[in-house]
Amino acid sequence: MISSRRLRSSHQLHSSNPKPGDTSQGNQTLQVEQHAVEVEQHAVEVVPSRGDNLEQGAHTIGQARCTSFRARIYNESNIDASFAQTRQRNCPRTTGSGDNNLAPLDIQTPTSFDNNYFKNLVSQRGLLHSDQQLFNGGSTDSIVRGYGNSPSSFNSDFVSAMIKMGDISPLTGSRGEIRKNCRRVN
Repeated sequence: MISSRRLRSSHQLHSSNPKPGDTSQGNQTLQVEQHAVEVEQHAVEVVPSRGDNLEQGAHTIGQARCTSFRARIYNESNIDASFAQTRQRNCPRTTGSGDNNLAPLDIQTPTSFDNNYFKNLVSQRGLLHSDQQLFNGGSTDSIVRGYGNSPSSFNSDFVSAMIKMGDISPLTGSRGEIRKNCRRVN
């Protein structure tokens, strides 16, 4: 079984020793990503092995802020050069400049739910570092290729994974909380 826990452990978070509940601008993204890691670690227990990577397949729709992908488009080598240049036009290298500029997670069909997200990963056009890690010479490459080649397989597996994730009970009380704002501790 391929674990989201293992996939996310390779994802480097760009902050140093944030304090719990710190809601400063620099740590907001970190807190959201930490929360996502917690949800994914819990989800691993209930999602079938091929479904472990499917929650990221939802990135076929949506956008990300420049602060979330700046390091990838300027510093990483496993990225298509023309894709990086396209994203750099709207996301300056300088921190604080264009931080809130948005880019689609799926450059081909940004408003359609389809399997182009996986095709983008095979072409090294994953916008987020954590997304591209799904196709980076590791054990999940075959799954990414499979979903890229078979829209019906992706669709049916995604439906099953989302139903199982919907059955996850939230952690409440001293074990967790339901946040009113995902970026801030209540």
